[in-house]
Amino acid sequence: MLPTPKRPVPVFPLPGVVLFPGAEMHLHVFELRYRTMVRDALSSERLIALATLMPGWEQDYHGSPAFHPLGCVARFEDVSWLPNDCYDLRVRGTLRARFGRVAREFPYRACVVEPLDEAPYTESDPLAQLARQALIEERTRLGPLGLEAWLAPPAFADDAPLALMHNYLPAKLLQGRTEADLEQTGLYELLRSQGVQLHAADQVLAARRVTAHEARLLQAPRSATVLTMTRTAFDPAGLPIEHGRHAYLADRYSFKMSLVAQ
Repeated sequence: MLPTPKRPVPVFPLPGVVLFPGAEMHLHVFELRYRTMVRDALSSERLIALATLMPGWEQDYHGSPAFHPLGCVARFEDVSWLPNDCYDLRVRGTLRARFGRVAREFPYRACVVEPLDEAPYTESDPLAQLARQALIEERTRLGPLGLEAWLAPPAFADDAPLALMHNYLPAKLLQGRTEADLEQTGLYELLRSQGVQLHAADQVLAARRVTAHEARLLQAPRSATVLTMTRTAFDPAGLPIEHGRHAYLADRYSFKMSLVAQ
């Protein structure tokens, strides 16, 4: 077990999220109070605590919604400060803990934590039960949407990695299709072959420094820059068909756009 934090730990409560010691998690931090939390943690022990929100958290999300008494202290492994003043984090769980006295409430909560034994987890272990319940709740929430993820391998050009692409699609569109089919046919050609029409999309382009994980996959230096694209595409009825999150090496990619006055 790692040493106990010397001071109260900032708490980052999230719905349906459980982190275990030794596991890694990627987080995108955009709320002002939690951006402040990240900056404070960077100037201190580089630690935060991941907590799972209790049911009914939606009623008081912007206040102080209750969270489960057990959580996991996490250490910053990688931090990317984005142009819009948000943060992309990669954190690693260091120890499981029980939340004690709340040392501060504003702008975010910080608690004194009590480290707990890290013996192998059993089915009756409270943290294991939290993880199981979180998975069940997430499956219940996403089940009606039928979403499945397609993680494309790194795109190559001249034998060099070019981009990383994550796409989320309604499960019914992927029935009977293998990953090889997607790679051979192409995502949008596959959608057209099934009569799917893409009518409109919301798209955001940005730039940031590559994360350590992306640098390994893209065979790029840690100082490299990536162009990012986040897009949600809709059919003519306004139903979401695809959600994509892509990262392109900036020195090997460019976007061409045509602007038309209306």
